Amino acid sequence: MSEQHRIERDSMGELRVPGSALYGAQTQRAVENFPVSGQPMPTAFIHAIARIKLAAAKVNRDLGLLDGVRAEAIVAAAQEIVDGKHDDQFPVDVFQTGSGTSSNMNVNEVIAHLASRDELKVGPNDHVNMGQSSNDVIPTAIHLSAALEVTARLRPALVQLRATIDERALELDRVVKTGRTHLMDAMPLRLGQELGGWSSQVGQAIERIDSAMVRLSRLAQGGTAVGTGINAHPEFAERMAQELSAQTGLSLAPNDSFFASLGSQDAAVELSGQLKGLACVIMKIANDLRWMNSGPLAGLGEIELEALQPGSSIMPGKVNPVIPESAAQAAAQVIGLDAAVTVAGQSGNFQLNVMLPLIANNLLTSITLMTNTARLLGERAIATFRVREDRLAEPLARNPILVTALNGVIGYDAAAAIAKQAYQAGRPIVEVAAEQTDLSREELERLLDPARLTEGGIPD
Repeated sequence: MSEQHRIERDSMGELRVPGSALYGAQTQRAVENFPVSGQPMPTAFIHAIARIKLAAAKVNRDLGLLDGVRAEAIVAAAQEIVDGKHDDQFPVDVFQTGSGTSSNMNVNEVIAHLASRDELKVGPNDHVNMGQSSNDVIPTAIHLSAALEVTARLRPALVQLRATIDERALELDRVVKTGRTHLMDAMPLRLGQELGGWSSQVGQAIERIDSAMVRLSRLAQGGTAVGTGINAHPEFAERMAQELSAQTGLSLAPNDSFFASLGSQDAAVELSGQLKGLACVIMKIANDLRWMNSGPLAGLGEIELEALQPGSSIMPGKVNPVIPESAAQAAAQVIGLDAAVTVAGQSGNFQLNVMLPLIANNLLTSITLMTNTARLLGERAIATFRVREDRLAEPLARNPILVTALNGVIGYDAAAAIAKQAYQAGRPIVEVAAEQTDLSREELERLLDPARLTEGGIPD
């Protein structure tokens, strides 16, 4: 055997493992069995499994099932993984066994290797995996990793995005522009009102994600193989939830049915759906920004986004809306990832869902995409765009739809005739209305004042 490899053993026999690897035979089998995507499981997911192992060692020690020396060694090794010291030791592909057993054993083997010493043998199954099964560890790790990522990263990014939108909305609330429905000119509104719509969308997306977090905080841990809790202490589930809550600051509890936790992934599907809803919010905002920025001469040209990079390899001076384009692509990806999670969520066969790694990967990928996109959209597009008020004022003054304000005074048909004539002649609506009605110019200017019309209600 060369120095580059060593022999490891598991229940199926011997296997060559890289000499520098901290993992053992079961991980190596998975590496050889699943050369599918070259994409390992997300780091946040691996760290969540390590947190479970750390908590389990403490709980089993306190229950008198694991000696203190081994428990302490497991805790120390698991903490190193949580701290990111061994991220290169988890090579198992996302597209592996549907239970995620390979990833669970990967973590078990690395911890056992780190915890073992000449005078101390720590076993990946008997000690690190004590009171656990891959069938409850992996669903718990999905919930735990997603809850941590939402709490620590996604939610703060969305709160900051909304704050940025609100700040610009307040700053720009005096700016009146032409509204658009069906991409066609409509009644006026203030730019602050338009941005306020975005703010409300983001705020409601946060509310929906917060609601999903309630179900995500219920854990499978303690169900073991099929949901009965075989080989786990009767107090294990409750103590694990308490220990993981203390570790993370989350409010976690055992699920009211371990059979539901193992056989389904309903909470993950729900959160993925809310992330898809958020993606739709991001797409809407990104597209509004792209349209408003279009031009600068032949498009709407209402705003000018920050110039971040050259936009063409052949057209000098061209600058594109790169941040909204990136955001739209990220949103599209999240929508696609949710479709896969939806299919995976249906893949519960009796007592186990068998697409758990896919769910974990897609859920965490979606959270990452939305976190980073929300940050970039706020910082590099919304916070920095410049309003081109001259491009807003001219079309607003000639907008024939302003005649809507005269409906209650002269009637819909008469107003429609004025709008048609004004549009065909390219004249301001107030001029044509002054010729076609008995209303004074002063009264018409009052009724047709765009700023006044943004307040809603019935003109008087």
